This record gives sequence, structure tokens and C-alpha cells, in this order.
Amino acid sequence: MLKELLTKYLGDLQRIINRGDGREESFYHCLKDLIDAWASLHKIGNCEVGILPKTTEAGNPDFRIWDGKTHITGYIEAKKPNTYSLDPIAVSAQLKRYLGTFPNLILTNFYEFRLYQHGLFVASATIASPINATQMRKAPPLSEMDEFDALLQRYFAFRLPAITDPKSLANALAKRTRFLRDEIITIELAEEEMQGKKVLLNFYESFKKLLINNLTKEQFADLYAQTLSYGIFAARTRSQGEFNRELIYRYIPGTLGILKSIFKFISYDEPPQALAVLIDDIADILCNTDIQKILHRFYTEGKGRDPIVHFYETFLSEYDPKLREKRGVYYTPEPVVRNIVRAIHSLLKTHFGKADGLASEDVTILDPAAGTLTFPAEAIRLAVEEHNSKYGSGSVHKLIKEHILPHFYAIELMMAPYTVGHLKISYLLSEYDYVLADNERFKLYLSNTLEKDKGQTISTHIGDDINNECQLANKVKQDDPILVILGNPPYSGESQNKGPTKRKDDQIWIEKIMKKTSDGALDYYQVDGKHLDEKNTKWLQDDYVKFIRFSQWKIHKAGRGIVGMITNHGYLDNPTFRGMRQSLMHTFDEIYVLDLHGNSKKKEQCPDGGKDENVFDIQQGTSIVLMVKGIGIKDKLVCHHELFGLRQLKYEWLESNTFQAVTYQALSPNSPFYLFRPEAVGNEHYLQWTSLTDIFPVNSWAS
Repeated sequence: MLKELLTKYLGDLQRIINRGDGREESFYHCLKDLIDAWASLHKIGNCEVGILPKTTEAGNPDFRIWDGKTHITGYIEAKKPNTYSLDPIAVSAQLKRYLGTFPNLILTNFYEFRLYQHGLFVASATIASPINATQMRKAPPLSEMDEFDALLQRYFAFRLPAITDPKSLANALAKRTRFLRDEIITIELAEEEMQGKKVLLNFYESFKKLLINNLTKEQFADLYAQTLSYGIFAARTRSQGEFNRELIYRYIPGTLGILKSIFKFISYDEPPQALAVLIDDIADILCNTDIQKILHRFYTEGKGRDPIVHFYETFLSEYDPKLREKRGVYYTPEPVVRNIVRAIHSLLKTHFGKADGLASEDVTILDPAAGTLTFPAEAIRLAVEEHNSKYGSGSVHKLIKEHILPHFYAIELMMAPYTVGHLKISYLLSEYDYVLADNERFKLYLSNTLEKDKGQTISTHIGDDINNECQLANKVKQDDPILVILGNPPYSGESQNKGPTKRKDDQIWIEKIMKKTSDGALDYYQVDGKHLDEKNTKWLQDDYVKFIRFSQWKIHKAGRGIVGMITNHGYLDNPTFRGMRQSLMHTFDEIYVLDLHGNSKKKEQCPDGGKDENVFDIQQGTSIVLMVKGIGIKDKLVCHHELFGLRQLKYEWLESNTFQAVTYQALSPNSPFYLFRPEAVGNEHYLQWTSLTDIFPVNSWAS
């Protein structure tokens, strides 16, 4: 019977060749009919051979073999019959990308078939000579039937193994997300622009107009690809049974309008076919994954109490190792997070009379650069722990519903960590047996903290949803009183948050309040009422400086509160920041600086000459700052403590020490530098001498 199938197949191919139709697509149905017949012969049910036409340069291989719903057997990439040798194709960049993404792939010229599994060549069969067929214009004799039969049996027997470890899942998702970004979304955007279509371009333009005004198409492709992968991952965590592309939308919480819009397009509308096919592939991977087991392994194998974020880090390291450094995507080490949150919890009790600390019903918190919600999650844990210790676990659901969900806020600009953050909180709340209702959400908003959102009309569903999200965020940023602001804002050297142009009228809101002091704070660009008079003040453009300024403004507006952050430690003594330091002293009653050092750029060492390590995997040294306002003291305090040494020793200190003011050394920062480090204090005599810039008023950098 196989011989008859192959003989008919060769005859069908020959008729197309003889009529002179040289297009590759002309031969597709011959191969589809052969595979359908072969599957029927071998009693393989639920076999659907999908031909994937490429209307653009973007896309997947030419055929997909699957069950029509969830399980994908594999893919086939076909070349024209006059491709007499597949050897050049086998080493092409295109095939390498396919092999790196699709684990079960056949490469063929309709006569020779090469099978690759997990990126490796495993078998081949040549059923006839393409040279005879195209040059002699006569159906060539049949050969290697048994080899062909064995190749297809091996192809159809392929099953993705159930993924049980985080790294394997991260690797599988990262491969497909890269392909999605580079081979589909990027190319589709370019094709839409050329053809005047507006599908993905509508999404791009909505994000650019409402969220990130300098967003490029390449950055959007990366943002969108990651969002899709993590959104599917999030949906899979809520699915207990069948899972496929059509079901993703159902498992996205209804309160997350932005994600709902994205996945309505994916699940129910008509996305580009290349995009739909790869989403099917990702859904198939996750359908064969025990998500809860993977997350549990992260918890039990020493990865800490934050499995969602650690999985995100694992994914990023597989997806794009340079991405973390490029974007500052570093999770804050848990000892650092816990130390800061415990300190805030303590200060709420001692300085503000909040007997239950973070669990007190009128305490509001905000993480303005939330990332994946590491800080709010720890605040939730500590609030629940405090509540349980005093009132028992019976009313924890009430605490979550009536205090945490209404009063804990977070804002994040990037879509992927925003998605991860919502997943993380739902996972955390499930530890307390609390399942978010369809009308509930954690108040993590997609927005730019450093800009004042303005309502804009966008004629797309996604635009409306982003606009609504920004308006909710704007209420928190501008109006709602916040008692605690905490987090790990990005350190970017020089901020990209500068607004669309250099015109003064177009400055973004944070730029204006850096210089305009309507809240009574002192101008960061002045000291003692005079301009800094420096040629280069770019360090004041670093994002972390702007987030500190936002926090200062917000706490002043509330009249009292606490700021607890870990940031770049450069502002502690760099002369450019002297106006900032004076401004912070003017606003806050108490400032506690814990300098963690670890600055490899300055080759920092321990006082005894020993090795000093950073608590992050970065070169820039860091410090923790706690700032308190509204406690009614006359004499303001600036206090300092520091940690040198190996990273692990710093972690141990942060874990074992609770906040105590007596740990810190009181400073007396004075004009003109208002230094926040003790070794620099006492140089007032030196600073009274005439500066070099006064002696040599004309100066420049030597080249």
C-alpha cells in the first residue's frame, strides 16, 4: 500500500513540473495529501496537516502537523524540487533559527527528506531523484520506501517530554519568544507599514503614544513578545485541564483590561497566521508542563520565597543575557528587600503610632518602580505575619480584602514585569487561600510614574484600556495620600525620561518639579539659593534621582510619611548632588543611610584592604536610605552606617539586623556640600579654599 501512495505522489509532482509551474507553493498539496494518506494507512487519528502560507517574510516553516487543537507533532520546511541539494539549506541562517526553535522538523525538496529532532540531524530518506524529475520530465523510479516509512514513524512518534524543571521550561519559552520577536513581530510590523495595514501597528502606536514616547518598533517587538509568553504562562497557572490558544483569554483576569485586549486579539480575532501558529506552539509547551510543580521546585531548591520572580530571571538569562544589564532588570536580593520592609514596619510603629505596622488599616504604600512587585509582596507577607501573630489566621481574608487590596499600590512601565507582577501576587495570595474574584485586582498599574498622565482618545480597544490604566495610576500618583513609598528604582546613568523634545514647554512633569519647588522643597539644581554652576549636571538626570524626587514630593504632599529605597550610592558625596542632599534635609526630619558599598568602578575595598562585593550583580555601589517626615522633631537628623565585605556577609547582616537608630552614626552635613558620608565630613577647612574653577575660569576637558 505504501508503494501505491508514493507512486501516486511522484506522479502528482511530475504533472506539476511538466506543466511548468515553478512555484514552491504549487507542490504543497501533493505533500499534504501524501502525509494525510500515510497517517490514515498507519491509523494515526487526529492528524491535521496545516499549510502555512507566508503572505509576508515573517513566519514559521511551511507545514505544521498537529491534532488541530493542542498537540503539535512537528513542522516541515519545503524547498522547490529543483533544489537538488539540501546541503546549503541545512547550514543556512534560516534553518538554524528553525532548528533552534522547533524540536521536530523535516527539511525536504519533495524528494529528499531530512529529519531533525532537538536541533540534531537524525535520519534521511530520498524516495526519488529530483534531477530526473525536473530534467528528464518523467516520474523517476521509487527508492528508499522503508527508510521513508521509518523516518515518518519516528517523526510522528515524537512527543515533547513533560517539562518538570524551571530551566528547561525557561529555555523552551525563551527560544520561542526570541523567534516571536525576531522572525514574526518585527517583520510583520515592517510589512504592515509597507502595505498600509494596522494590526500590530495599532498596538505599537497605542503603547508609544500613551506610555513610552521614545519606543522603537524593535523595542515594542521585544516588549510584546515577552508579554505574550508571560501572559500565556500566567493563564496556564490558572488552568487545571485543557489548554490551548483559544482558552488563554478565558484565564486572564477580567480586571486586567490591557492583557484582556491583547489576548482577545490572540484568542478570538484574526492575528497574523505566523503569530497564531507560534502561540499554539507555546501553548502546547505549557500544556505539557506541570506549572505548579516547577514553581514548587523553585521554592524548595533554595531559590527563596519568590518563585515567580526567580523564574522570570531564569527566563531572561535564557532569552537575552544582555537584557538585564541593558534595562537594569535585576531582582532585588531578598535580604535587602526584607531589611527595608522590616525597617519601614518598625518605623510605622515607633514614629507614627501604628501598632500593627504594615497591617494597620490606614497605612497606604506605593512602589513607584515596581518591576515584578518584590517589595509589595514582602510587605504583604509581613502584614499577614503581624496580623496572624496578634489576631490569628481566621481573619486574614478580611485583612487582604479590606486593607491590602485597597491600600497597597504599585506602578510599572514595562509590560512584561507588569504581567509577571500580577501573576506573582495571585500566586502569593493563594498561599493564604485567597483567590481574587473576577472583580478584584491588585492595584499594580501600567504607567510611567515620572510623567503626569493625560487622558487621550485612542481609536483602538488596547488604546482605551491603556488609557484607563493610566488614569487609575494618575489618581495614585497625583491625588491619593500615600504614607509609605518603597522600592528599587532603576539606575540608568542618564534617564530616558526627558519628554519628547528639548523645548522647555515639553518637559515631562518630573523634570519640572526637579527645578520648580511648589511643594516647598529646595531645587536640586541649586545649593544655598545659588545655581550649582556646573558645566555638566547629567548625573541629576539618573532615573533613581527622579524617583527619589517623586517620593519626596509625594510625601510632602501627604504631610508625613516614610521613604525606604535602595539606590545607586553616588548621591551620598558626589558634589553634583549637593543641592539634592540639601533639599532632602530640608524636607525630611530623619534620614538614615546604610551604605552597602560594592563599587567596583571605584575599586572599593574593605578598610583592612579585603575584598568588597556588591549585593547585586552590578558594578555601581548601592545604599539603602530611610527618610521620615512629619514626626514633629525640632532637630533634624542625618545618620550613616556602612557595610563592607563579601556579599554573603552583607546578606547575613541584613537578615539578622532590625532597624535601630543607635546603629547609625549621626552626621552634621554643612554648606556647601551637605555630605552624607562621615569620612568626608570635617573637610570644611579645605573646602574654604578658592576652587580651581574660580582660579581658572576658562577651562575645558583635554582630548
